[in-house]
Amino acid sequence: MGSKNKTNVPDFIFMGLTDSEKIQRVLFMLFLLIYLITLLGNAGMILIIRLDLHLRTGMYFFLSHLSFLDLSYSTVITPKTLESLLTSNKCISYTGCFTQMYFFVSLAVTEFFLLSSMAYDRYVAICNPLHYPVVMSRKLCHALITGPYVIGFSESLVNVLYMNSLHFCKSNVISHFFCDLTPLLALSCTDTHDTETMIFTFSSLNIVVSLITISVSYGSILSTILKINSTSGKRKAFSTCASHILGVTIFYSTMIFTYLKPKKSYSLGKDQVASVFYTMVIPMLNPLIYSLRNKEVKDAFTRVTQKREGSRQLK
Repeated sequence: MGSKNKTNVPDFIFMGLTDSEKIQRVLFMLFLLIYLITLLGNAGMILIIRLDLHLRTGMYFFLSHLSFLDLSYSTVITPKTLESLLTSNKCISYTGCFTQMYFFVSLAVTEFFLLSSMAYDRYVAICNPLHYPVVMSRKLCHALITGPYVIGFSESLVNVLYMNSLHFCKSNVISHFFCDLTPLLALSCTDTHDTETMIFTFSSLNIVVSLITISVSYGSILSTILKINSTSGKRKAFSTCASHILGVTIFYSTMIFTYLKPKKSYSLGKDQVASVFYTMVIPMLNPLIYSLRNKEVKDAFTRVTQKREGSRQLK
């Protein structure tokens, strides 16, 4: 992905989160615990949705893909971060750096638009419940899943191609713990204006377009909920989308803070904290948010567990 005749930097070195060996050990244990919970939570969510017939609906189809994305982009970042903390090997090859960046950006952008698809699914479920099985057909669900993946991986390819055209000669020390766009831009000794403009434009479009879709969907949902006469009906309708609203709020707030600002506004400390949050913490929180607040998922977990116990007893 990167050729040495275009740059005199064969590899990069992460500055990391801290120079203190004691703090590194503490962070290693903390991040390892977070990653294990992320693996268990998201893989468990995918498994339960696939095994339980009651969860074969559009909402859980999208939720299984959200779990897959969280699991994937956390895996793109966390193992290398754990290695750096445990062994102090903070070096990554030029190709490895751009590969990490490509998959991270691809999966993150895909999640932006997947959250929009999930908002539309909730809109149909609450505003047009009788027509939900017809409107949210298998064909439409697959289209609403395929679109985000196509946009995410195509846009990331453009980002990486622009970044790969830059010449890195100032330094090979990345002021971050993974290969992100902004810290890499800071290392370029060539003009980055066009690349910065492209990244900012893409980031703005991703956030604005997806937020508009989500806002319109939830505006219609709120209008419908307010028209419901019974308090229990309002509570039930709101509970079906409360988890999604919370997930969207956490994800978008950290992404907006990190990416919708110029390179000169980059702050190592603040941006690293935000990055830890959306690369490690959010993928861990999402399965907890969507399962603990969802009675259907908890009931499905009970059914799957009881079924497995029954199978063991029969053996």
